[in-house]
Amino acid sequence: MSAPSSPHAMPQVVSLGCRLNIAESERMKEMLADAGDVVVVNSCAVTSEAVRQTRQAIRRARRERPDARLIVTGCAADIERDAIAAMPEVDGLIANQAKLDPRAWNAPAPAPAPAPEAPLPPTRTRAFVAVQNGCDHACTFCVIPQGRGKSRSLSIPEVLRQVEKHLDEGAKEVVLTGVDLTSWGHDLAGKPALGDLIEALSHAFHQLTRLRLSSVDGIEIDAKLFDLIAHEPRVMPHLHLSLQHGDDLILKRMKRRHLRRDAVDLVARLKAARPDIAIGADLIAGFPTESEEHHAANLSIIDELDIVHGHIFPYSPRPGTPAARMPQVERSIIKARAAELRGAVAARRSRWLGGFVGETLSVLAERDGTGYAPSYARVAVPEGVSAGEIVDVQVREVVGGLLR
Repeated sequence: MSAPSSPHAMPQVVSLGCRLNIAESERMKEMLADAGDVVVVNSCAVTSEAVRQTRQAIRRARRERPDARLIVTGCAADIERDAIAAMPEVDGLIANQAKLDPRAWNAPAPAPAPAPEAPLPPTRTRAFVAVQNGCDHACTFCVIPQGRGKSRSLSIPEVLRQVEKHLDEGAKEVVLTGVDLTSWGHDLAGKPALGDLIEALSHAFHQLTRLRLSSVDGIEIDAKLFDLIAHEPRVMPHLHLSLQHGDDLILKRMKRRHLRRDAVDLVARLKAARPDIAIGADLIAGFPTESEEHHAANLSIIDELDIVHGHIFPYSPRPGTPAARMPQVERSIIKARAAELRGAVAARRSRWLGGFVGETLSVLAERDGTGYAPSYARVAVPEGVSAGEIVDVQVREVVGGLLR
């Protein structure tokens, strides 16, 4: 795998899918810095559309780097292994659970960086830190446990080391990610909860100004975590729920562990404690056996929870899952229901964004002239603001979903 490095043949990592993949891709880039003319596609297989996009990315990478060694890893490299391996563009596959092991790539373990003689200028804005991987649950629609294995967690000292490194590089916001983030700690000695990890981070790093969570399972939010989300100002007022549906029968057929009332109660308690919290959610359209009544419940939960960050997934059967053997909904109906859900979220989001006009927001600037408010609303930042700066921006209008 190793090859002499060249300024004309630098390694490239193409990341698809979730924030966990983004975090892992960053670590692979560091690990493969001297690997030479190599392209790695860090794939996704959560839906059939994700697999299609993975194939598309592989073909595009081969066209752009015809002489590179092209390696595929990630969930599709395990779940769709034979089909991906058969693609003529692919030179090899690395198992998903081995992709952060230098031995799998025949790459040297990275040497510790020397201590700088003077403070380095900021090089990062937000850092994604993967604190958990894998999943022990068995949702009937999901193939992710096949691609990522059992749940496993980084210890608190390991997380502290990673966060400290990102903060030293100038990151102003840390995003904790995982396949099943709220199950963090269940496999560690003493079974700490995610609230314990966040409490440790807040005590260890007073310079950490913003901490954000990726998707969480609301039924697993422990009391300490709830209190931190509700009252700790450095934990951003933005919670993305792995909700999946608004109807109890469909949730049971999905083998989810919560009911609609659990989500409604959680959000009501959070909004009572922290009124500015913005709610996001994953919702699946057209799950097998879904009737018009079930779909109506899915639509109505958008308004009931005030979902302003919605990820809508048209259901697609995944190989080897129980849901693939259930009575399927017609594709045209799935597509239409997904469009209705997206429209409902867009309407809710538009009203929410309009409420910021006249407000002054604290915005972390990105490199493209925009940035994120604590609520994860996207905001245009004034000219001359450097990436990584946190600036106050007074909102005067909403244009195309962007606060200006």
